[in-house]
Amino acid sequence: MIYLDYSATTPVREEVLKSFCDTARNYMGNPNSLHSLGIKSKHLMDAATKQIADLLNIKPSEVIYTSGSSESNNLAILGIARKYYNRGKHIITTQLEHSSIIEPCEHLKKMGFEIDYVPLLKNGQVDIVALENMLRDDTILVSIASVSSELGVLQPIEQIGDLLKSYPKCFFHVDMTQSIGKVEIPFTNVDLVSFSAHKFYGLKGIGCLVKKDKIELEPMIYGGKSTTIYRSGTPALPLIVSLAKALRLALQDLNMKNERVEKYSHQLCEGLRKIDGIILNHTEACIPHIVNFSVVGVKPETMLHALEEHDIFISTKTACSKGSGMSIPVYALTKEEEVANTSMRVSISSDTKEEEIETFLKVLKQEYEHLHK
Repeated sequence: MIYLDYSATTPVREEVLKSFCDTARNYMGNPNSLHSLGIKSKHLMDAATKQIADLLNIKPSEVIYTSGSSESNNLAILGIARKYYNRGKHIITTQLEHSSIIEPCEHLKKMGFEIDYVPLLKNGQVDIVALENMLRDDTILVSIASVSSELGVLQPIEQIGDLLKSYPKCFFHVDMTQSIGKVEIPFTNVDLVSFSAHKFYGLKGIGCLVKKDKIELEPMIYGGKSTTIYRSGTPALPLIVSLAKALRLALQDLNMKNERVEKYSHQLCEGLRKIDGIILNHTEACIPHIVNFSVVGVKPETMLHALEEHDIFISTKTACSKGSGMSIPVYALTKEEEVANTSMRVSISSDTKEEEIETFLKVLKQEYEHLHK
């Protein structure tokens, strides 16, 4: 099998799975229970939370555990909107965002909020000048992903955060789902951060919303304190411990891992450029882990299943996107319908092998020539 869909989900590391199983077997107590088993579990949970906080250079009190990035994104956007609507109802985001950003924003439109999409530069990055011109006194939230999931565009998060310092009523939310464990981005100028463990070799079902202490949110789930008043439910201790382990492993030897990814990404892009009919949607602002391209004249789903016959797995749009229509992020970048209608995504990791890239390129060329005819 050749797996080239790491941005959708990653395989679980053995060490991470072991930490989950060991915790599930040996720490049966609810961390919120007052008996000795509960206290034992609470100590372990606090230790895991501290480890996560230390790794990210934040406070333990700023960690909210969720089921993953989609919940974290919803909690950030809806939580801010419902808590601070008296300050204003203006929100700014981009057309490159994940559906778990776009859909809550569109939902808020029905409730009287105004949603604006900031223009992009040719390389896919936010137009900072345009963003500054869009900011108003009633702007309460700017939500921009550090790395777009379909295109891999890396945004100037620190620069945007610096700009927003002049707007104290406006909060800055960053979806870092595709950058944690890949790109080091300080949380200094950011108010809220979303991420999910299964994007960096952790288990599905656990993620975080990092919320700076100064901020309040209106919860989406009510029913008790849990690990925080902002998200009720029995703490998922085995998942929390496994998240801490996955994050620690993901951040180890990051430069060495990225050197490998750079090498394979260069190999991939050079190979794609040599195939007639393939359009590369990769810009200089994209991280090497994600390479988007279009197969003009062939439906992406058709190509996906043709590759699958060779045991090669890539993706069309992000796994959470609705339907099989045009890719909005690719259209926002290229302004070409044909390119946006036929786009596909390869996502690689330091586990990818040179021969896997070579085989993929060979099979892609073969199947494209066959299907295009």
